[in-house]
Amino acid sequence: MDAALTAEQDEIRRTLREIVTKRCGPDDVKAAVRTPAGYDAGLWAALAGQLGLPGLALPERYGGTGCGTLELALACEELGQGLAPSPLVATAGLAAPLLLALGTPGRRAELLPRVATGELTAALAVPGAALATALGLVGEHDEHRAHRDDWSGGGRAGGVQARTADGAWRLYGQVDQVLDGHSAELLLVAAHTGGFARSRALLFLVRGDAPGLVRVRQTALDETRPRARLELRDVAGELLGEAEAGTGPDVGAALTDTGERVAVLLAAEAVGAADRALARTVSYVKEREQFGRAIGSFQAVKHRLADVYVRVQAARSAAYYAAWAADVHSGDDEGGGGGRDDGGGVGAERAGGLALAQGLEALRTAAAEAVQLHGGIGFTWEHDAHLYLKRASGDELLFGPVHRLRAHAAERAGVFAGEGADRAEGAAAARAPERGAPAVRVVGAGRGRSADGAGR
Repeated sequence: MDAALTAEQDEIRRTLREIVTKRCGPDDVKAAVRTPAGYDAGLWAALAGQLGLPGLALPERYGGTGCGTLELALACEELGQGLAPSPLVATAGLAAPLLLALGTPGRRAELLPRVATGELTAALAVPGAALATALGLVGEHDEHRAHRDDWSGGGRAGGVQARTADGAWRLYGQVDQVLDGHSAELLLVAAHTGGFARSRALLFLVRGDAPGLVRVRQTALDETRPRARLELRDVAGELLGEAEAGTGPDVGAALTDTGERVAVLLAAEAVGAADRALARTVSYVKEREQFGRAIGSFQAVKHRLADVYVRVQAARSAAYYAAWAADVHSGDDEGGGGGRDDGGGVGAERAGGLALAQGLEALRTAAAEAVQLHGGIGFTWEHDAHLYLKRASGDELLFGPVHRLRAHAAERAGVFAGEGADRAEGAAAARAPERGAPAVRVVGAGRGRSADGAGR
């Protein structure tokens, strides 16, 4: 990995930083989230129409610029600096990769160019509170499990059911917590087909103005991430993919690849937000005086901010590495990375979940220290520091929590099995520790040292 950014990447950061500085102040953000759309339409027009952010990681033949996950992550980091509310994550992070991976050539050619220009916004609707599971961030899509599609309702009440009537698909059910679902013009709805006995989760395209669709914007802890409840009452839907269920690319694999990329984008956003929260806190402690001197001159305050700085820089490194890994190990862009080997080797390295855990933890720490070090004014709900605290908490509720992100990454890597999660069960007896041996064997421990303990 080359940590140096190219001239093009530096230009992306510089341009977006100028826009965010001018148009995403705390008052601008608070005004934007209270609009019906939940974001500033003028800012979105600039980001999409002039800069082409939604199409940054889309192939050129579909109207995109042909860049990778790293460039889009850099853009998200700058937007995270100002907590800019926009449908970028829902459209470019969640919906566009699924359209690219599962859509037919005709649908790609029709929809993706409109997504790339920002003309069409989209959202992913997964029943229940299982978005992180559906994206493979805290669990696997295991086709051998009896209830492998429980993330989308399990074929029971509470999910979305799809059945054919007169040669067309009709959808029934309810979906809660849909990111930007109240304003998206196109919805990708996960629904079950085949009844309970032979249930299978598939994705369907639903127009935002479809008859029978009721969308209600919900109150969210983080207003910069608006969410909606969708009620589908005999709504017409179009199967995303081949004409017949059971053919075409695997939905679970496409969702997992999408989850890897959106985790990188969210991690980069969290890093940008944490960096700005830290900068605002440092500026404040330099001005606020107590006992005749700036509170930032006290050693205890310096140590606390130094710890936050280390966390932010570590999270930034993790986000950049995860973005680089997602680009290096992605397969054919027609498949949205579906050609990546998933056997747990180097070709299947997935660092998005760990980067997201690192970023969310850094943001939560930076926001908490901002509240603490701003003193009495920092504890007021209206203070700007709470915008960052709400973003950290809201993202962790929607895409985490942090401990499950890390636990799933450890399970995939076989950290506690020693040989990889896929071979752990079969080789458990052979690797049973001898009496007096450590309970957990750390892979690579002691490497690079000779028998007498000296480093080589």
